[in-house]
Amino acid sequence: MKIFGIISAVSVLAACTSLTQSELKPLKAATGARLLACTTLASQLKLDNTRIESVVDVSAGTLKLGERAVPEHCLVKGRMHERKGSDGRDYALGFEMRLPMDWNGRFYYQGNGGLDGAVVPAQGALGGGPLTGALMQGFAVISSDAGHTGPQTTVFGLEPQARLDYGYQAVEKLTPMAKNLISQAYGKGPDRSYIGGCSNGGRHAMVAASRIGEQYDGFLAGAPGYRLPYAALAQIEGAQQWAGLATPGATVKHPMNPNGTLADLGSAFTAQERQWVANAILEKCDALDGARDGMVQATQACQAAFNVQSDVKTCSAERDGNCLTSAQKSVIASVFSGGKSKAGQPLYARFAYDPGVAGSDWAKWKFVNSLALDPLAIGTVFSVPPGPVNPLKSNASELLAMFSTTNAVYQETGLSLMMPVGQENPVNLLPLRARGAKIMLYHGVSDPIFSSEDTRQWMERLGKAGANPGNDFARYFPIPGMNHCSGGPAADQVDLLTPLVQWVEQGIAPKSVVASVRGAGNAGGVNAELPKDWSATRTRPLCASPTVAKYLGSGSIEDSKNFVCQ
Repeated sequence: MKIFGIISAVSVLAACTSLTQSELKPLKAATGARLLACTTLASQLKLDNTRIESVVDVSAGTLKLGERAVPEHCLVKGRMHERKGSDGRDYALGFEMRLPMDWNGRFYYQGNGGLDGAVVPAQGALGGGPLTGALMQGFAVISSDAGHTGPQTTVFGLEPQARLDYGYQAVEKLTPMAKNLISQAYGKGPDRSYIGGCSNGGRHAMVAASRIGEQYDGFLAGAPGYRLPYAALAQIEGAQQWAGLATPGATVKHPMNPNGTLADLGSAFTAQERQWVANAILEKCDALDGARDGMVQATQACQAAFNVQSDVKTCSAERDGNCLTSAQKSVIASVFSGGKSKAGQPLYARFAYDPGVAGSDWAKWKFVNSLALDPLAIGTVFSVPPGPVNPLKSNASELLAMFSTTNAVYQETGLSLMMPVGQENPVNLLPLRARGAKIMLYHGVSDPIFSSEDTRQWMERLGKAGANPGNDFARYFPIPGMNHCSGGPAADQVDLLTPLVQWVEQGIAPKSVVASVRGAGNAGGVNAELPKDWSATRTRPLCASPTVAKYLGSGSIEDSKNFVCQ
């Protein structure tokens, strides 16, 4: 039986590999239905291991996305797999589902960010200040807390099953339940299913593609922290380097403890100095795409062209905000490299030089969260055994080893828990490609916690494995200037779900997607970090990598129509 299984697996992979682009047919388009009932659902639903807490009708306009009213829908709240944890705490997979009255026949799993721990409104919204989302478009949407409560604490990581739920089992358990609930609510199950999110939500999407790919047809992974433990470790190593340059004794408020303080790492690389570096990057790279517009579209060309050592003025005397010391340059270069352990082992992917380094979110992750969040996540969720982590003193090599350890209590490593199965061997996704499923990824080029370069390198591995010929299965859309999931000097407002659906169900592969900035009057919320000389309605094409938005040479630089992806 084992030999037969191996032969069968090899045969399947070989067959998947042989499929050409022309043989990859789109999946059948979804057809909609009308919700049979709402308030009577509570007494009608029959769901294993699930307790429905409430079912209410939500009238149009009660829930808003930005300034737009969400249509009438049914809100179902419940808890799945309620249990008493080994730590004596109560655990469950808390969730809510929002079911539109006029359903488009599709299901969307909303992967939430950070440490999860809260059931946020199931709108399926993505992008900075989104104007649309899955619920708005007629999807049935689920949101969950991934099996624990408390988004500002990592104590759940000490409970083995809670770790597993956060890592991947919550999605595995909630997905079939949600589809069953949809079937009972509409008299039919979803024709097509999608999963998406940003940050940890993007990781959830990538893990789902690897572990339960048969359950979903489209995967939308934003800023995917698919190597989250390594990224957190790079933050710790970076914090130790910033600390060597910071003002001695200077502190800032702790974001999770009203009475606590943290070392002021931001004094090592101030806002004025970061803007100075951003300007230097623009001076070197802005025109590489044919237009001096305050945006660097040619990201990879910029990495080859810009050098922080030679392209930024070195202070000849005291720091004045318009130069960097040699020590600062060395630390910045090291942090942007992704860091190394004391033994010289690379910790994480390098980060891209981009004008978004001036963004406030960039500073928050590098200087505050590296002390407040990452040590907790490493010590309680990713390491075996769990233990306290001092961000300014812990040895990176020792922490790195703990990511790959198991014991009788924690039988999965932090890495296997958080990362897609076989992420270094993308050939495992060949059956998913053969079935007709699609993956779209997007990432802010100036993301300070999860490197956009890490996502680009994942795409490269996928291509080298023969699993993405001609980008017929997965496409990656970098967003210049954007920080973590939104913000920064960027066109960060974009709908990527619509083109994903078109790709899956109509076979229309997205070459570019129009994104807009969020200037004054934007209905999805204003981005305060936009340069004052940009139009409040500037648009740009987000180009599928490796193509780049190039200016055509004439017409307004504020209009995406005057750029082409090449």
